[in-house]
Amino acid sequence: MMTMPCPLRRLTSALAVCAALFPAALAAEQVTLFAAASLKSALDELSDVYPGDSLRIAYGGSSSLTRQILQGAPAQLFISANQAWMDRLERDGVLAQDRRIDLLSNRLVLIAAPGSTVQLTPARGFDLAAAVGGGVLAMALVKAVPAGIYGREALQALGVWDDVQGKIAQADTVRAALRLVATGEAPLGIVYASDLGAAPDVRLLGLFPADSHRPIRYPMALIDPVTPEARAVYDFLSSETAWAVFAKHGFIRPQVQP
Repeated sequence: MMTMPCPLRRLTSALAVCAALFPAALAAEQVTLFAAASLKSALDELSDVYPGDSLRIAYGGSSSLTRQILQGAPAQLFISANQAWMDRLERDGVLAQDRRIDLLSNRLVLIAAPGSTVQLTPARGFDLAAAVGGGVLAMALVKAVPAGIYGREALQALGVWDDVQGKIAQADTVRAALRLVATGEAPLGIVYASDLGAAPDVRLLGLFPADSHRPIRYPMALIDPVTPEARAVYDFLSSETAWAVFAKHGFIRPQVQP
Protein backbone atom coordinates (compact mmCIF):
# COMPACT_ATOMS: atom_id res chain seq x y z
CA MET A 1 0.00 0.00 0.00
CA MET A 2 1.23 3.49 -0.89
CA THR A 3 2.30 5.58 2.14
CA MET A 4 1.34 9.26 2.21
CA PRO A 5 4.44 11.52 2.29
CA CYS A 6 4.92 13.13 5.65
CA PRO A 7 4.29 16.79 4.60
CA LEU A 8 1.03 15.84 2.87
CA ARG A 9 -0.02 13.80 5.90
CA ARG A 10 0.60 16.81 8.13
CA LEU A 11 -1.45 19.08 5.80
CA THR A 12 -4.34 16.61 5.81
CA SER A 13 -4.28 16.48 9.59
CA ALA A 14 -4.23 20.27 9.82
CA LEU A 15 -7.27 20.55 7.55
CA ALA A 16 -9.10 18.02 9.66
CA VAL A 17 -8.40 20.05 12.79
CA CYS A 18 -9.60 23.25 11.08
CA ALA A 19 -12.77 21.53 9.94
CA ALA A 20 -13.46 20.44 13.52
CA LEU A 21 -12.73 23.83 15.06
CA PHE A 22 -14.24 26.10 12.38
CA PRO A 23 -16.92 24.13 10.49
CA ALA A 24 -19.01 27.20 9.64
CA ALA A 25 -16.08 29.04 8.10
CA LEU A 26 -15.02 26.12 5.90
CA ALA A 27 -18.63 25.41 4.91
CA ALA A 28 -19.39 29.06 4.07
CA GLU A 29 -21.00 29.22 0.68
CA GLN A 30 -21.25 32.11 -1.71
CA VAL A 31 -24.87 32.99 -2.47
CA THR A 32 -25.75 33.99 -6.02
CA LEU A 33 -28.72 36.28 -6.46
CA PHE A 34 -30.19 36.92 -9.92
CA ALA A 35 -32.02 40.26 -9.98
CA ALA A 36 -33.80 42.54 -12.43
CA ALA A 37 -31.58 45.35 -13.69
CA SER A 38 -33.87 48.02 -12.23
CA LEU A 39 -32.86 46.86 -8.73
CA LYS A 40 -29.15 47.51 -9.22
CA SER A 41 -28.74 50.75 -7.24
CA ALA A 42 -30.68 49.50 -4.23
CA LEU A 43 -29.17 46.02 -4.19
CA ASP A 44 -25.62 47.32 -4.61
CA GLU A 45 -26.13 49.39 -1.49
CA LEU A 46 -27.66 46.48 0.40
CA SER A 47 -24.82 44.21 -0.70
CA ASP A 48 -22.35 46.65 0.86
CA VAL A 49 -24.05 46.40 4.26
CA TYR A 50 -24.87 42.69 4.18
CA PRO A 51 -22.82 40.84 6.82
CA GLY A 52 -19.88 39.01 5.30
CA ASP A 53 -18.80 38.87 1.68
CA SER A 54 -20.75 35.84 0.50
CA LEU A 55 -23.36 37.64 -1.66
CA ARG A 56 -22.86 37.82 -5.41
CA ILE A 57 -25.46 39.56 -7.61
CA ALA A 58 -26.02 39.08 -11.34
CA TYR A 59 -28.22 41.71 -13.01
CA GLY A 60 -30.13 41.52 -16.25
CA GLY A 61 -33.53 41.53 -17.88
CA SER A 62 -36.01 39.30 -16.03
CA SER A 63 -36.70 37.29 -19.19
CA SER A 64 -33.01 36.63 -19.83
CA LEU A 65 -32.34 35.68 -16.21
CA THR A 66 -35.32 33.32 -16.20
CA ARG A 67 -34.03 31.52 -19.27
CA GLN A 68 -30.57 31.21 -17.69
CA ILE A 69 -32.06 29.69 -14.54
CA LEU A 70 -34.10 27.22 -16.59
CA GLN A 71 -30.89 26.25 -18.38
CA GLY A 72 -29.19 25.46 -15.08
CA ALA A 73 -27.46 28.71 -14.09
CA PRO A 74 -26.41 28.45 -10.40
CA ALA A 75 -28.79 31.06 -8.99
CA GLN A 76 -30.04 30.51 -5.44
CA LEU A 77 -32.42 33.46 -5.28
CA PHE A 78 -34.25 35.41 -7.96
CA ILE A 79 -35.98 38.79 -7.91
CA SER A 80 -38.00 39.37 -11.06
CA ALA A 81 -39.54 42.63 -12.21
CA ASN A 82 -42.84 40.95 -13.00
CA GLN A 83 -44.92 37.97 -12.01
CA ALA A 84 -45.02 36.16 -15.35
CA TRP A 85 -41.35 35.15 -15.45
CA MET A 86 -41.44 33.96 -11.84
CA ASP A 87 -44.63 32.04 -12.63
CA ARG A 88 -42.71 30.26 -15.39
CA LEU A 89 -40.09 29.07 -12.90
CA GLU A 90 -42.77 27.97 -10.47
CA ARG A 91 -44.58 25.94 -13.14
CA ASP A 92 -41.30 24.22 -13.99
CA GLY A 93 -40.73 23.24 -10.35
CA VAL A 94 -37.59 25.33 -9.94
CA LEU A 95 -38.68 27.34 -6.90
CA ALA A 96 -38.54 26.20 -3.30
CA GLN A 97 -41.98 25.52 -1.87
CA ASP A 98 -43.57 28.41 0.06
CA ARG A 99 -40.52 30.62 -0.46
CA ARG A 100 -41.98 33.23 -2.81
CA ILE A 101 -43.16 36.70 -1.80
CA ASP A 102 -44.07 39.97 -3.50
CA LEU A 103 -41.12 42.02 -2.30
CA LEU A 104 -41.61 45.42 -3.95
CA SER A 105 -43.71 47.54 -6.25
CA ASN A 106 -42.90 50.43 -8.57
CA ARG A 107 -44.38 53.12 -10.83
CA LEU A 108 -43.86 53.79 -14.51
CA VAL A 109 -42.65 57.26 -15.53
CA LEU A 110 -42.10 59.32 -18.66
CA ILE A 111 -38.73 61.07 -18.74
CA ALA A 112 -36.96 63.58 -20.98
CA ALA A 113 -33.31 64.12 -21.78
CA PRO A 114 -31.29 66.66 -19.76
CA GLY A 115 -31.90 70.16 -21.03
CA SER A 116 -35.19 69.25 -22.72
CA THR A 117 -37.96 71.84 -22.56
CA VAL A 118 -40.76 69.38 -23.35
CA GLN A 119 -43.80 69.65 -21.09
CA LEU A 120 -45.94 66.50 -21.28
CA THR A 121 -47.96 64.47 -18.80
CA PRO A 122 -49.02 60.90 -19.57
CA ALA A 123 -52.79 60.88 -20.00
CA ARG A 124 -55.33 59.52 -22.42
CA GLY A 125 -54.66 60.79 -25.94
CA PHE A 126 -51.56 62.83 -25.00
CA ASP A 127 -49.48 63.81 -28.03
CA LEU A 128 -46.43 61.68 -27.36
CA ALA A 129 -45.57 61.22 -31.03
CA ALA A 130 -45.26 64.97 -31.56
CA ALA A 131 -43.07 65.32 -28.48
CA VAL A 132 -40.72 62.61 -29.76
CA GLY A 133 -40.60 64.37 -33.14
CA GLY A 134 -37.81 63.05 -35.33
CA GLY A 135 -36.15 61.29 -32.41
CA VAL A 136 -36.92 58.01 -30.65
CA LEU A 137 -38.74 56.92 -27.52
CA ALA A 138 -36.43 54.77 -25.38
CA MET A 139 -38.05 51.69 -23.82
CA ALA A 140 -36.99 48.28 -22.63
CA LEU A 141 -37.91 45.40 -24.94
CA VAL A 142 -41.68 45.67 -25.25
CA LYS A 143 -42.31 41.92 -25.60
CA ALA A 144 -39.81 40.53 -23.12
CA VAL A 145 -38.55 42.97 -20.47
CA PRO A 146 -41.13 43.88 -17.79
CA ALA A 147 -40.61 47.66 -18.00
CA GLY A 148 -41.18 47.48 -21.74
CA ILE A 149 -44.21 45.24 -21.35
CA TYR A 150 -45.78 47.59 -18.80
CA GLY A 151 -44.89 50.57 -20.99
CA ARG A 152 -46.56 49.08 -24.04
CA GLU A 153 -49.67 48.27 -21.97
CA ALA A 154 -49.81 51.86 -20.74
CA LEU A 155 -49.41 53.37 -24.21
CA GLN A 156 -52.11 51.07 -25.56
CA ALA A 157 -54.46 51.91 -22.70
CA LEU A 158 -53.91 55.64 -23.26
CA GLY A 159 -54.56 55.27 -27.00
CA VAL A 160 -51.17 56.41 -28.30
CA TRP A 161 -49.38 53.14 -29.07
CA ASP A 162 -50.19 53.15 -32.79
CA ASP A 163 -48.77 56.66 -33.15
CA VAL A 164 -45.42 55.95 -31.51
CA GLN A 165 -44.58 52.28 -32.06
CA GLY A 166 -42.53 53.14 -35.15
CA LYS A 167 -40.44 55.60 -33.11
CA ILE A 168 -39.42 53.25 -30.30
CA ALA A 169 -35.77 52.37 -29.61
CA GLN A 170 -35.84 49.12 -27.65
CA ALA A 171 -33.11 48.33 -25.14
CA ASP A 172 -32.20 45.04 -23.47
CA THR A 173 -32.89 46.41 -19.97
CA VAL A 174 -34.68 49.38 -18.47
CA ARG A 175 -31.34 50.79 -17.29
CA ALA A 176 -30.09 50.70 -20.89
CA ALA A 177 -33.21 52.65 -21.93
CA LEU A 178 -32.47 55.13 -19.16
CA ARG A 179 -28.93 55.62 -20.48
CA LEU A 180 -30.26 56.44 -23.95
CA VAL A 181 -32.21 59.35 -22.48
CA ALA A 182 -29.49 60.41 -20.04
CA THR A 183 -26.99 60.73 -22.89
CA GLY A 184 -29.44 62.56 -25.14
CA GLU A 185 -29.55 59.77 -27.72
CA ALA A 186 -33.31 59.60 -27.12
CA PRO A 187 -35.32 62.72 -26.27
CA LEU A 188 -37.89 60.77 -24.26
CA GLY A 189 -38.12 57.44 -22.50
CA ILE A 190 -40.26 55.23 -20.30
CA VAL A 191 -38.61 53.77 -17.19
CA TYR A 192 -39.42 53.02 -13.56
CA ALA A 193 -39.66 55.72 -10.92
CA SER A 194 -36.91 53.92 -9.02
CA ASP A 195 -34.50 54.42 -11.96
CA LEU A 196 -34.47 58.20 -11.60
CA GLY A 197 -31.78 58.19 -8.91
CA ALA A 198 -29.38 56.44 -11.28
CA ALA A 199 -29.53 59.38 -13.73
CA PRO A 200 -30.41 62.52 -11.76
CA ASP A 201 -29.99 64.81 -14.78
CA VAL A 202 -32.94 63.37 -16.70
CA ARG A 203 -36.23 65.26 -16.37
CA LEU A 204 -39.29 63.61 -14.89
CA LEU A 205 -42.31 64.57 -16.98
CA GLY A 206 -44.90 62.56 -15.11
CA LEU A 207 -46.19 59.27 -13.75
CA PHE A 208 -48.28 57.00 -15.90
CA PRO A 209 -51.77 56.42 -14.45
CA ALA A 210 -51.61 53.36 -12.21
CA ASP A 211 -54.65 51.86 -13.94
CA SER A 212 -53.07 52.11 -17.41
CA HIS A 213 -51.06 48.92 -16.86
CA ARG A 214 -50.99 45.90 -14.61
CA PRO A 215 -49.64 46.52 -11.10
CA ILE A 216 -45.85 46.36 -11.07
CA ARG A 217 -44.72 43.66 -8.68
CA TYR A 218 -41.23 42.36 -7.89
CA PRO A 219 -41.55 38.77 -6.63
CA MET A 220 -38.60 37.23 -4.80
CA ALA A 221 -38.12 33.49 -4.45
CA LEU A 222 -35.61 30.93 -3.25
CA ILE A 223 -34.54 28.30 -5.75
CA ASP A 224 -34.19 24.63 -4.86
CA PRO A 225 -32.13 23.33 -3.17
CA VAL A 226 -32.18 25.91 -0.38
CA THR A 227 -29.03 26.48 1.68
CA PRO A 228 -28.89 28.23 5.08
CA GLU A 229 -26.81 31.00 3.50
CA ALA A 230 -29.39 31.61 0.77
CA ARG A 231 -32.20 31.64 3.34
CA ALA A 232 -30.27 34.24 5.36
CA VAL A 233 -30.05 36.51 2.30
CA TYR A 234 -33.78 35.98 1.63
CA ASP A 235 -34.61 36.99 5.22
CA PHE A 236 -32.32 40.01 5.04
CA LEU A 237 -33.84 41.32 1.79
CA SER A 238 -37.35 41.00 3.20
CA SER A 239 -36.45 42.78 6.45
CA GLU A 240 -37.32 46.33 7.51
CA THR A 241 -33.63 47.22 7.24
CA ALA A 242 -33.66 46.34 3.56
CA TRP A 243 -37.02 48.01 3.02
CA ALA A 244 -35.63 51.36 4.20
CA VAL A 245 -32.98 51.16 1.46
CA PHE A 246 -35.49 50.11 -1.20
CA ALA A 247 -37.74 53.03 -0.24
CA LYS A 248 -34.85 55.46 -0.50
CA HIS A 249 -34.35 54.30 -4.08
CA GLY A 250 -37.96 54.95 -5.05
CA PHE A 251 -39.61 51.55 -4.57
CA ILE A 252 -42.94 51.20 -2.81
CA ARG A 253 -44.60 48.42 -0.88
CA PRO A 254 -46.79 46.16 -3.04
CA GLN A 255 -49.99 46.95 -1.17
CA VAL A 256 -49.57 50.70 -1.77
CA GLN A 257 -50.18 50.44 -5.52
CA PRO A 258 -53.73 49.34 -6.44
